[in-house]
Amino acid sequence: MWWDIAPAVRGDFEHWHSHEHFPERLSIPGFLRASRWSSANGGEGFFVLYELEGHEVLSSPPYLAHLNAPTPWSQRLMPEHRNMVRTQCRVLESQGAAIARQVLTVRLSPASGRDAELRSALRALAADVAQRPGLAGLHLLRHEPPAMAATQEQKIRGLRDAGADWVLVASGYDPEALSALASAQLGEVALERMGAASGSVQGLYSLSATATPADTR
Repeated sequence: MWWDIAPAVRGDFEHWHSHEHFPERLSIPGFLRASRWSSANGGEGFFVLYELEGHEVLSSPPYLAHLNAPTPWSQRLMPEHRNMVRTQCRVLESQGAAIARQVLTVRLSPASGRDAELRSALRALAADVAQRPGLAGLHLLRHEPPAMAATQEQKIRGLRDAGADWVLVASGYDPEALSALASAQLGEVALERMGAASGSVQGLYSLSATATPADTR
């Protein structure tokens, strides 16, 4: 997920997200890890990643129960999530670590008829990226929303959530290495050569908080 938070409410948001929202989500069976990342350039953007045991967790009764019964604190802050992009995904390719000092995210789509070509090229790139100095991993995700009605949390946000199609998440401990990857192999021209449609969206984020279920018990 990606969204913007205004500076006036950022402190309250980070307190809520770290000390109420993360523990709530990580109490749900099948949630393995939560991580929050803030814009590396000091902007208002956040990237949030939840890692799950399987796609079926997204439509599980415990998860739906939380989505439809937000706490008072959640109800107060949900409208502050601006420009929300919320994407439930399956993992297509994964090499290396997901958590490092920074992540580069790329929202993209395959060009018409080039899905297999793009996936093959990104699979080869992931194996290489995961071993490069300064980098830690590269992961390719594809949006696959579960069949479910709009939840109370979505209604509070005004049903304005956008979605990504495919998502690349590159992790690294050297910001310069990630920036180089963003401008070269994961730049728009290179991605189009691999089979992506034009219009990919990049973001560079620094780790803000991460937790596992054991951390929040």
